[in-house]
Amino acid sequence: MNDRQQGFPSQPELFSSLAQRYVNSADVLLLVCVAACAIAAGAAVRHMLGPLAAVTATPVHLEFSYLPGYALRTTLRMFAALGVSLVFTFCYATLAARSARARQVLIPLLDVLQSVPILGFLAFTVTFFLALFPGRILGGELAAIFTIFTSQAWNMTLGMYQSLRTVPSELDEAARCFGLTSWQKFWRLDVPCAVPSLVWNAMMSMAGGWFMVVYSESISVGSTEVVLPGIGSYVGRAIDQKDIAAIGAAIAAMMGVILLYDQLLFRPLAAWATRFRLGGADAGVQVVEPWFLRFLRRTRLIRTFGDALFLAARKVSYLKLGRPVGVTSPPSPTGHVASDWLWRSFLGTVFLAALFLVGRYTYETYAMSEVGHVFMLGGITMLRVMSMLVLASVIWVPLGVWLGLDPVRARRAQLAAQYCAAFPANLFFPVFVVGIVHFNLVPDVWLTPLMILGAQWYILFNVIAGASSLPAELLEVCRSLNVRGWFWWRKVLLPGIMPYYLVGAVAAAGGAWNAAIASEMAEWGNVTLVAHGLGAYIAQATLRGDINQIGLGTVIMCVLVMLLNTLFWRPLSDFAARRLKLN
Repeated sequence: MNDRQQGFPSQPELFSSLAQRYVNSADVLLLVCVAACAIAAGAAVRHMLGPLAAVTATPVHLEFSYLPGYALRTTLRMFAALGVSLVFTFCYATLAARSARARQVLIPLLDVLQSVPILGFLAFTVTFFLALFPGRILGGELAAIFTIFTSQAWNMTLGMYQSLRTVPSELDEAARCFGLTSWQKFWRLDVPCAVPSLVWNAMMSMAGGWFMVVYSESISVGSTEVVLPGIGSYVGRAIDQKDIAAIGAAIAAMMGVILLYDQLLFRPLAAWATRFRLGGADAGVQVVEPWFLRFLRRTRLIRTFGDALFLAARKVSYLKLGRPVGVTSPPSPTGHVASDWLWRSFLGTVFLAALFLVGRYTYETYAMSEVGHVFMLGGITMLRVMSMLVLASVIWVPLGVWLGLDPVRARRAQLAAQYCAAFPANLFFPVFVVGIVHFNLVPDVWLTPLMILGAQWYILFNVIAGASSLPAELLEVCRSLNVRGWFWWRKVLLPGIMPYYLVGAVAAAGGAWNAAIASEMAEWGNVTLVAHGLGAYIAQATLRGDINQIGLGTVIMCVLVMLLNTLFWRPLSDFAARRLKLN
């Protein structure tokens, strides 16, 4: 007697019943899409292991049919860099925020890393990665990913560091009362408090990375030239050949990619991040759930797998690793003073030794007149950066506040701001070059706005994030007491958004310094305009492959940015963390 005669379902019927119970049409559609993406990504990654000569011998094609494959490769590089940036942010920002001694080293080092121009990185990292994997495409791919990483990591790190320093003292006290370990406090308090800023800065990092793909995928340092297939190299070749149609097609492909990852990743993350606002969400405003989250809730198998994954992550966050926060063996006052003195002596010795080595190398390699000339060029570039930063702040701070105070407006502005930030500013260069040549304008003046075209969006993104994170109770009290006008800006709004604004302003300043290399020497076909400044000096030295001049320009740029951060930005950040804390 078979199963059907005994009243039991047959094996196909049993499988069908289980499939209908655990899998629905939404699961099937999503699994098919995920499988297709995995196959496409696997095909793109497989090329990374091929010989470098194959890429060098194959030029970038400007036919539109190649754009989907180029877009996929560029997107994979950007998300690989974003993943590395996130790990770097968690480790670096947490160590800097928790350890006063580590902060004395890590924050100045972060200033240096942020100020080193992208071409300054390329001059040294390309050789390293190509030597690490000789004759393989993987070396060039790692160099490209590292270049994009340098345009993403610093503002994410600064954002999380500032968020960790402004955690309300009541929450810190609660963590100590509950006996949370350092591991538990990181995942249960530090990361949730940093989520809103981290999500917005991740969006900004992805958007800002598009500006660097042209340089990361078309690497040219002296005699070394590596052109990797991607949208960046496609745009670079289109600019060289003055192909307007190809530039338009690249922009369309770029906008399509941004729309996809915004709808599938960042918009759900932004909606999820509203759960971590200090003070909660506005009671009168209902946060609209993105369509992709609603689609995921319709699935069965995917939702079950996601729930299991989140449950496992929660259990990992509850592991009692490390010592309970606030529980340390109290050192004796004498030992504490002695250890501080030894630490400062060590830092001072390292600084003096480094200063001596740099000074001796500079004296033996460069003429003092050249060093003074490069410092003067750096001063000119600094004036350009600060003037454009003031202009961008005047424009975008009021608009960012207006957008951030209304969740509906903030959600609508999110995608538009990403498009604007992701639009490669170097595509505006031909317009400026043609206009400057046609009207016989002064390049030193009219090339200046180019350096802030991409960097200004750091300010807008962070101001929107700061205004969105203001406690709903505080805003309600202001409405009840009829607080408005300049008093409202001075006593409520500006103090509330200042930590976020400073993160955006520092990141925008670093982006403007980097953009100076491209903006002070703009090209369109065979027409090249050069403005006086440190960026043009480094760009010209890079084209010649002059390592000594690249090193001199990079070091002086680092020195100027460190001085600006030490004397201006860092005191403002410390004041914001000390006096403008929601406690």
